[in-house]
Amino acid sequence: MITVIGATGNTGRKIAEGLIAAGVPVRVLGRSEDKLADLAALGAETRVGDTVDATFLADAFRGADAAYTLLPTDQRATDYPARQDTEGEAIAAAIRESGIRRVVALSCVGTDVPEGTGVILGLRRQEERLRAIAGIDLLLLRPVSFFENFFGQIETIRHAGVVADSVEADLAIPMVATRDVAEAAVQALAQPAWSGIQVRELIGPRDLTYREATRILGEAIGKPSLQYVQLPYTQMVAALAQAGLSESFAETYVEMTRAFNEQVVQPIAGRTPENTTPTTFESFADELAAIWSAALADDQAA
Repeated sequence: MITVIGATGNTGRKIAEGLIAAGVPVRVLGRSEDKLADLAALGAETRVGDTVDATFLADAFRGADAAYTLLPTDQRATDYPARQDTEGEAIAAAIRESGIRRVVALSCVGTDVPEGTGVILGLRRQEERLRAIAGIDLLLLRPVSFFENFFGQIETIRHAGVVADSVEADLAIPMVATRDVAEAAVQALAQPAWSGIQVRELIGPRDLTYREATRILGEAIGKPSLQYVQLPYTQMVAALAQAGLSESFAETYVEMTRAFNEQVVQPIAGRTPENTTPTTFESFADELAAIWSAALADDQAA
């Protein structure tokens, strides 16, 4: 039995589906029974609760052979770093209380940097909590920016006609598909040929600039002249807040993009065959194009 936190999210759902397809019993956690219904239909055991409830988590971990953990922090949280810490402390306490001995945890490239990395700094603190738990086998998966983050640009493209963020337009950075992260997690959970504390970085097939990513997306959705606009940091904070996210998250996010721009966040070993993953941004762009087409169809039907 494998317990999966965040089973309705980007990586958790794919991991649960991959484990089920491999014939591995899965216990999935989420905040809504309705959102877990499709996984239940595939045969998963479901548990509904809050990830800041250490008692709930310990019960969900108890009896499992391994767990996949992450920090599913609400981007509307009034104090985003504090919420990261609350979730992280609950997970660590639950691991200790449940006696589970094998954990795969989602982290991020850049957790080796001790300050100034925003969102990533909360993941660094969680790595430290997990490393301090005696007697567990721990695999820290460190991906980079997800391709899927561009789904959040659909509304910006529709209403402003551009892709916008605070990352420098021509800075080539690693990006990765969540399916590749999920595949690595499924392999580690289903075939645990590892022990102790391990770190695996996952950085996509190649480094990519936001300008190039925007061009690829524009071609995929039939907007070949689509442009990327780099927002000043203060303007990016305001844009995120206007979109309904908390000011705390917005400031933490922008601190992270500043760290990218200053090239503080880097894979430890650079790019290697071991950390390079197969899914291309072009194939992801086709997925986004399908969602774009569906959104346009809804607009026309309305």
